[in-house]
Amino acid sequence: MEYDVIIIGAGPGGIFSAYELTKKRPELKIAVLEAGHGLDKRRCPIDGEKVKACVKCKSCSIMSGFGGAGAFSDGKYNITNDFGGTLYKYIGKKQALDLMGYVDEINMSHGGEDTKLYTTAGTKFKKLCMQNDLHLLDASVRHLGTDVNYVVLKNLYEYLKEKVDFFFDTPAESVFGCKDGSGYEVRCGEAKYFGRYCIISVGRSGSKWMEKVCGEMGIKTKSNRVDIGVRVELPAEIFSHLTDELYESKIVYRTPKYGDLVRTFCMNPKGAVVNENTNGIVTVNGHSYEDPEKHTENTNFALLVAKHFSEPFKDSNGYGESIARLSNMLGGGVIVQRFGDLIRGQRSTQKRIEESFTTPTLNATPGDLSLVLPKRLLDGIIEMIYALDKIAPGTANDDTLLYGVEVKFYNMEVEVDEHLQTEYEGLYIIGDGSGITHSLSHASASGVYVAREIGERA
Repeated sequence: MEYDVIIIGAGPGGIFSAYELTKKRPELKIAVLEAGHGLDKRRCPIDGEKVKACVKCKSCSIMSGFGGAGAFSDGKYNITNDFGGTLYKYIGKKQALDLMGYVDEINMSHGGEDTKLYTTAGTKFKKLCMQNDLHLLDASVRHLGTDVNYVVLKNLYEYLKEKVDFFFDTPAESVFGCKDGSGYEVRCGEAKYFGRYCIISVGRSGSKWMEKVCGEMGIKTKSNRVDIGVRVELPAEIFSHLTDELYESKIVYRTPKYGDLVRTFCMNPKGAVVNENTNGIVTVNGHSYEDPEKHTENTNFALLVAKHFSEPFKDSNGYGESIARLSNMLGGGVIVQRFGDLIRGQRSTQKRIEESFTTPTLNATPGDLSLVLPKRLLDGIIEMIYALDKIAPGTANDDTLLYGVEVKFYNMEVEVDEHLQTEYEGLYIIGDGSGITHSLSHASASGVYVAREIGERA
């Protein structure tokens, strides 16, 4: 099976690579190989009744499939260079922002036109945060919601399926440069796919595979960070003054003792806490919907501590996985604890959770997060909760729920040039699997960028 371009991964990077290629060079023959299912077949078996916990499917429908790990996220596209990746270091700040804006236009023209674009520009909360030793990062954010995000992805697939060959449930095993220099061979079991150009966009869940491929091909990498923390759930009213104006507020706090940075991440007003499965490890995340009928009474967000490691340690993801496995060992999956119980040094019980004024949206095991998270990380999270309580009184209430653990794995940063091309001519690595982008908007923008590069050369 011979193609002009092979794209490995149908997440945001792969989707927008394919989209832009069909616009710029419609005559090119393109294949997209995806380890997970098609969008219509992505179904998590957890229904809250018969199946209440992760059953560790062979292919996690939350993490893999058309749309990638962001398909069932709350669909937040942050247009900013302040967070979400370092794409701007390769292509320039203006071009990075322009591409993110272009991605937003595509989303709007495929079903997202009635959603709102929020911005931190001119907000009074920036001063309020600084007065309390917190720092609000600048951004514009398009909130699609989990429901509208699905519609946008469905419409993009309907457009692409007539122009691109999709191969679902087809995990790539190896990538080889053809000996005659004519392109690349991708092996998926017994099947072999050949392409003049190859774009790898495997996301965070493909980090281990990406590391293996880089090792086999001799592509240089360097250790990236891992973000470890908890997901906070509390009554929506506590953060409503922030979420009504900003929706997504990225707030950073520096701990005085260790100098660690603790940040809010993935804020979901009136949303729900969910499980996700990464490489067989059950962690926690959050969703929210645009449709008011699907709103809950709670808001949830992550509090994450970024850990960078120096030589000789290189396995930052392994460190994060070990902490997540410990949580799985103690709780059979995700652990939930009331903030008041954590502060008093006592394990949350089912009775205390049931008596809590905050009703959990995820069926998790009551437990003790202090037995899971290292003291340094837990101290930082507790300090951040007290700091947030100054700008959103009620954050540090006893009945605030903490779910653990939440881990954001980042691929080891792959060495690519200003074209996002490896040392191999025609082999590009983009999206979160490259270690360069950490968000829907940055990953999508990297896909557009590389598609334009190939469009000019092919």
